Amino acid sequence: MAPDTPTSVLLAGGGTAGHVSPLLALADCLRRRNPDIIVTALGTETGLESRLVPERGYPLLTVPKVPLPRRPSADLLRLPTSLRTAVAAAERAIDQTQAQVVVGFGGYVSTPAYIAARRRGIPVVIHEQNARPGLANRLGARITRYVATTFASTSLPHATAIGMPLRREISGLDRGASRVEGLAHFGLEDHWPTVLVTGGSLGAQRLNSAFSARAGALRAAGVQVLHLTGAGKEFVPEVTGPGAPYVTVPYADRMDLAYAAADLVVARAGANTVCELTAVGLPAVYVPLPIGNGEQRFNAADVVAAGGGVIVDDAALSPDWIDTTLLPLVIDADRLDAMAEASAASGTRGADEALADLVVRAWHESGNTSGRGPGGSGTTR
Repeated sequence: MAPDTPTSVLLAGGGTAGHVSPLLALADCLRRRNPDIIVTALGTETGLESRLVPERGYPLLTVPKVPLPRRPSADLLRLPTSLRTAVAAAERAIDQTQAQVVVGFGGYVSTPAYIAARRRGIPVVIHEQNARPGLANRLGARITRYVATTFASTSLPHATAIGMPLRREISGLDRGASRVEGLAHFGLEDHWPTVLVTGGSLGAQRLNSAFSARAGALRAAGVQVLHLTGAGKEFVPEVTGPGAPYVTVPYADRMDLAYAAADLVVARAGANTVCELTAVGLPAVYVPLPIGNGEQRFNAADVVAAGGGVIVDDAALSPDWIDTTLLPLVIDADRLDAMAEASAASGTRGADEALADLVVRAWHESGNTSGRGPGGSGTTR
């Protein structure tokens, strides 16, 4: 009798937390369903996945990084050779793990994985995190009908909006019940309103500069701050005298506790950040990164329209903005409560299960449920 779930799955994605976090959320979900399943990640040697995947207890295989140039360049001339090398590495990973499904999350790693899976005759499942899809997933969606998106507005063939797969410590977070633990974990106090400032895993210099210039003013106004600066961007706030705490750390491995401690968040608008904040019902000021294809502004559009957040342009986030806009907002408890309700109403918490369902469906419908090995009957060239 064939098993109810595949016995080996290869998850392709990496580079940033935006790709790695949903990958790990799906990996955890698949393992909860079947503790014996083989889940392997495919990434690069230099991306964030090289640290986060092994720390989570999953094996990581690597392929060479293959940028897909949008303009004529030397990288474009090297693309055919680089892509062949990466596809060959992805094929070896499929054979080594005897993967029955490849799941891609976009980024440099996914295109070689999609091509390799097609050559091996195994199904491809795609999850697109951003409101505006990236190039790898636009290409990948042409070869599979198993496509999931975070946002309903995302335009990809065969796509179904399921939300963002989130880690259970986030999707299951009760902020109120964990608040005391969160405050204690970061050395904060329970009688001040708390602002969490984060630019993501890499930090955001614009946020760091503006808030470091107003650390003293925030403390004097009775607003405590938990500031995640990003690795290598740490600073010591120049503050003297009594006031609310201003805590800086480069990175928080316990983001659940950071969210539990916060009353308001100031953050970039990466898809994972937006989805985590809405899942836990946190009001936020979103500061979209002003580069790329503009996806960050679109990521936050729905929650902002619902009243659960506000957007401020990167160029407008200044020390003066903190004085005139942020301080009045953070001390307005009624407005923050209303924003929190709207944020929670915009969030989803079960996307990891929905994506796992799609993986199982793709595997069942592929006709390979009896299993396949490297070079087996499912292999196509």
